[in-house]
Amino acid sequence: MSAAAWEERLYRAAHPIAYPLLTAVRSPVRRIPGLGIVVTDAALLRSVLLDGRGFTKNGPGASSELWTPVLGPTVLVNMDGADHAALRRQLAPLFTPAWVDDLAARTLADALAALTGRLRDGEPVDLVTEVRHYASIMIAQLVGLGDDVVGDELFRRISAISAYVNLARPRLTARQILAARRVIAELDTAASAAWAGDASTVPGRMRELGLGERDALGAAGAFVLTGTETLVAFIPRLVALLLDTGWLDRLRDDRTRVEAAIAEGMRVTTPTPVMLRSVLRDGRIGGVGVRRGERVILATFAANRALGPFDPIANPAAGLKQLWFGAGPHFCIGAPLAMAQVRLVLGALLDAPAGLRVAARGAARRTLLPGYRSLVITR
Repeated sequence: MSAAAWEERLYRAAHPIAYPLLTAVRSPVRRIPGLGIVVTDAALLRSVLLDGRGFTKNGPGASSELWTPVLGPTVLVNMDGADHAALRRQLAPLFTPAWVDDLAARTLADALAALTGRLRDGEPVDLVTEVRHYASIMIAQLVGLGDDVVGDELFRRISAISAYVNLARPRLTARQILAARRVIAELDTAASAAWAGDASTVPGRMRELGLGERDALGAAGAFVLTGTETLVAFIPRLVALLLDTGWLDRLRDDRTRVEAAIAEGMRVTTPTPVMLRSVLRDGRIGGVGVRRGERVILATFAANRALGPFDPIANPAAGLKQLWFGAGPHFCIGAPLAMAQVRLVLGALLDAPAGLRVAARGAARRTLLPGYRSLVITR
């Protein structure tokens, strides 16, 4: 099966109803009853993201309806306007390349060295399990958890929250909110202690930057919820894509193409397939009129795919300005940290001997983010 066919299978396994419905949209903008206004054109999608007066993350049908009941009202994923800009400025020092590269390298060095060694020895490795472990290690640093609670069970509790989200359902049920709050409360306990004393963790660093405890806890919870599972979904897909197309060995011989290959992997897989906005005032998106309070579904995956198949040489991703991370004031603040982790894992694979292959794989079913249930690689 080709790389493109596997990507299609992953999307259909994750969203057997919503994905075919969204891919059936052939026009740049279309209103779908029961879902909202679907935008599939990259230029129009970017224009919505940049128009803070016409569209918001904090309103009916937007991401705030999902995350505010769980995280509270003052985290970046559900804020807009001056308050959002102010909090983002306070958090910005956490995401400089120097800071995140050092954090990721210190946190993952031993685990990634072990990965390279196991592949060198010919051991089959389930990359989904591996990346889930790395995500748990990073969670410990993000919220100040002890090593004794890092593991698959921790990640499962966190990823269960995103599993509640359904594109056709704009908000969580009362029972789901309660379950999600229990998980966040566990993280808050550790993050609160870290904020008070451990400057090597993200909450402790936030205190040094002048953030109050509540802001620090909310931000740490948002980083965990929106960042960890994205990487667990994306990195195995990127590696499968590189193996299916023969590009992993090509990158081993010419690492100058690594950044283009990662960007193309982001474009083709689009780890966050859709973004949500709420209409603030009556207007138009392209040729479609929109009304205040309507839900806008930005089908990022469709806009990205329109540029063709995976191609690190032509690198059509370069023209999208990392659209998969958003645009304007809501461009993902955690993008540098995500990219640092992606580069480190890919580097560990490139340090392994040539000739890696996919030995077995299976698609994850009915998950928020399309991905592999397992991806076993070996020599």
